[in-house]
Amino acid sequence: MGLVSWLGRKLGLSDGPFWSAYFGGETWSGKTVSADTAMQLSAFWGCVRLNSQRLGTLPITLFKREQDGSRVSAADHPLYSILHDQPNADQTAAEYWTGMIARLCLCGNAFSEKSFEGGRLVALQPPQDMQPYRTAEGELRFRFNDRGKLEDLPEERVFHLRGFGLGGDLGLSPVAYARQTLGIALATEESAGKTFANGMRASGIFTFPTDPTPAQRQQFQQNYIKPVEGSENEGKSLVLPPGFKWQQINIPPKDAEMLVSRRHNVEEICRWFSTPPILVGHSSEGMTAWGSGIEQINLFWLTYGLDPEIKRIEQAIRRSLISPADRSRGIYAEFIIDALLRADSAARAQHYSTALQNGWMTRREVRRKENMPPMPGDDILTVQSNLVPLDQLGSAGASQNAREAFRAWLMPEDQQADVIQISDVRRLPGEGNRR
Repeated sequence: MGLVSWLGRKLGLSDGPFWSAYFGGETWSGKTVSADTAMQLSAFWGCVRLNSQRLGTLPITLFKREQDGSRVSAADHPLYSILHDQPNADQTAAEYWTGMIARLCLCGNAFSEKSFEGGRLVALQPPQDMQPYRTAEGELRFRFNDRGKLEDLPEERVFHLRGFGLGGDLGLSPVAYARQTLGIALATEESAGKTFANGMRASGIFTFPTDPTPAQRQQFQQNYIKPVEGSENEGKSLVLPPGFKWQQINIPPKDAEMLVSRRHNVEEICRWFSTPPILVGHSSEGMTAWGSGIEQINLFWLTYGLDPEIKRIEQAIRRSLISPADRSRGIYAEFIIDALLRADSAARAQHYSTALQNGWMTRREVRRKENMPPMPGDDILTVQSNLVPLDQLGSAGASQNAREAFRAWLMPEDQQADVIQISDVRRLPGEGNRR
């Protein structure tokens, strides 16, 4: 049953399908899971924040595909400033995209209203909670509450990001589908909290010498149990009247395995997001953040975690924000994944060095990426053969220049005149064929 089918109906606490589908619902652990309670788990918060902030701060720009297959920047396109700089009057690009992707991580869907002036897209409003539905004619429309007023928008007025799903109008909600895992994690955290609130003391049984009356039970509870309850009363002693006995109920830590359960919960939550646990501060067994290990972890995260989301967002922009006329001209949007290398100076330097030595990037392009001003002669493609320009590769002049440079490096200039060229050596008289 879709959410729209509930619109206009009175809801009660007995309407289980509604609450279960859209607010998490009941779990095997008995905990009610929703987006708000899930975000109270540090591992879930860490995964949502990591994915949304990392994708939300990646530069996104427009390009135009040329006839020969090359591409050029389309920074002069009106959509460029909306995607790259400021989608609306209240948010920066990083704030807008972080919010959209956070909703994608929580609900599996993210919606934003498109604003037009003179038929041209001028803004993407902040993310909204919308409900898509189909009319009797099959038209896709969206409803949402705008400051107390119910709005109904056609498909062309809404920018919709769908998460992983089964091909319908909505992506699947991670909170709804992970509610059993999240419920166990919430129950574990609650149990740990109550254990610490009780001063790490196990519960027990008081034995009365006679059968007490209800009033005596209440009086005993007030005078002997309440004063030593809670972590703030840790270390206090309990003095019992004659004839009363205390029997402690012990649950050994080995049997409870509280720490092991909490560690397992972190790894379970990370599995739902395809996020390596080390990236949210949890070092699982066999995982290291030293040396090349973290580089491989980042590569795994980019390949299996971020890249599918990046492709999904790029294609949603092409379908919903770029007009058919611009698509036919080769206009498309792309995240600049190179920004992921900026935190690793060694990897960035190796990337640039490979690009320069193999002739598929100029020094001017490298300097532009590093926000450095251009220099004369830095727009020439070079290769590793003494960095000879491509248009001179294999020429006699290039070979001679290479030899002269090598000689200058081996020997100072004032000693080069004394060097006898091997081709000028002649045999002395009487030498014959003697070697």
